[in-house]
Amino acid sequence: MLIIAGCATLRFDVPRVPSQAFDQPLLTPLGQRYWPRLASAPGESGFRLLVSGPEAFAARRALAAAAQRTLDLQYYIVAHDSTTTLLLDTVLDAARRGVRVRLLVDDLNVGSRDSELAVLAGHPNVAVRLYNPASQRGVFGLPQLLDWLGDSDRLNRRLHAKLWIADGAVAVTGGRNLGDAYFDVAPDRAFADLDVLAAGPAVAEMSRSFDLYWNSPWAVPIAAIVGPPPAPADLEQAWAGLDRSAERFRDSDYIRALRQTAFGAQVRSGEVPLVVAPAQVLYDPPVEARDEGAETASSIFTAMRQAAETARHELLLVSPYLVPGERGVALLCGLARRGVRVRILTNSLASTDVPLVHAGYARYRPQMLACGVELHELRPGVASPRTRIGLFSGASLHSKAVVVDGELVFIGSMNLDPRSRHLNSELALRIDSRTLGRQMTTLFDDATTLDQAYRVGLDEPGDAKAALHWDAVVDGRPIRYTDEPLASAWRRWFVRLLGRLAPEDLL
Repeated sequence: MLIIAGCATLRFDVPRVPSQAFDQPLLTPLGQRYWPRLASAPGESGFRLLVSGPEAFAARRALAAAAQRTLDLQYYIVAHDSTTTLLLDTVLDAARRGVRVRLLVDDLNVGSRDSELAVLAGHPNVAVRLYNPASQRGVFGLPQLLDWLGDSDRLNRRLHAKLWIADGAVAVTGGRNLGDAYFDVAPDRAFADLDVLAAGPAVAEMSRSFDLYWNSPWAVPIAAIVGPPPAPADLEQAWAGLDRSAERFRDSDYIRALRQTAFGAQVRSGEVPLVVAPAQVLYDPPVEARDEGAETASSIFTAMRQAAETARHELLLVSPYLVPGERGVALLCGLARRGVRVRILTNSLASTDVPLVHAGYARYRPQMLACGVELHELRPGVASPRTRIGLFSGASLHSKAVVVDGELVFIGSMNLDPRSRHLNSELALRIDSRTLGRQMTTLFDDATTLDQAYRVGLDEPGDAKAALHWDAVVDGRPIRYTDEPLASAWRRWFVRLLGRLAPEDLL
């Protein structure tokens, strides 16, 4: 019976109403506040880096509060915690005043929470769809495991792109999911992450990307999975509970501190300083059911590789999960040998939340170091004395960025690993801007000081067979580690074992 349950299939040919993004942003207050600021640079868009978690949270909440026509939201993870509750409550308030809300969530992390999302979809102005849902619902157990074993080609393809689009006018995209860990509610358990607030033509292209996935056969209306919404009285009760939970967080120190910054008010009023620059939105097309099993390289990675090959002076890579493969190592080493300074920031074994991927990275470390690539690994839980919170804060790195010669910047949802290249659906911004390039370089420099990150080296420079060491500054004193610092003996042993066994194409 368990085997039969694990082999059950989910119907994708369920009734759904196609819809399109709102395409007249200048008819909305948000469009009227932001878009005229771009009039002197036709075809270009405005951008603002969202480096700190609180600012990233405030921007999303402010856009939801200011929206008048539409909210299009697309996420890989929608957690069940304080920040997400307040954001969803703000979204529900928008629906109550007539805003059309479309929420698209990758199903991988939904688990047994699909009924909670169905409560949101109970409002007539809210539609919720799950992308590529599993046939076995509920908490992961044997039936879910059998489902994955029997349908792994399909279930390995996840929607990893993140979008928060208000009125087709202003958007937030980048690496952050919805959850406390991404918004620095508890810094010792936070992800150091990076988003971009965008206005202008780039937002229209993001909206087209959203529509492709929203109208994909793999985006299944939640009612087809959990059944009709609850009765009206039950819905009202559930919404009231959401309001009460949100109200409790509104009274927290976190929200009080945000009010003092007035950043949310700046976002609503359109007074946030913007860097105006040419940009391109890069995204992977949806993989339809008939194409499952096909492996195609991401257009994002093609564009990043082509840009990296043109580097003259410096290439910066920031990725929490880094598995370059032989081809990637050849590219990076080729750049280093012709005098390009190649610098990489990724997680250390102690800071990563996915040790399996670290195993795939560790096998390439000696080659990269031997050819002159500079490797920096985040120290976990380092509280920076600086007031700016950025790439160097948090317990684990989650930012994704590439900077070429300080003038071409890629920021998005993509990790530099095979899963993002071949399996996940990702989205990235390519922005041609020396201003943003300088900002990103400054963040990188801050993040890779020896009191924030380990500098990895070889005991015998240039010898890929030499032992590795990790340099750091602790309490003002230099220190050198001869094994993965702050990682337990069990974790080190486990990763070495995985390094021999893990299939690289799934990392």
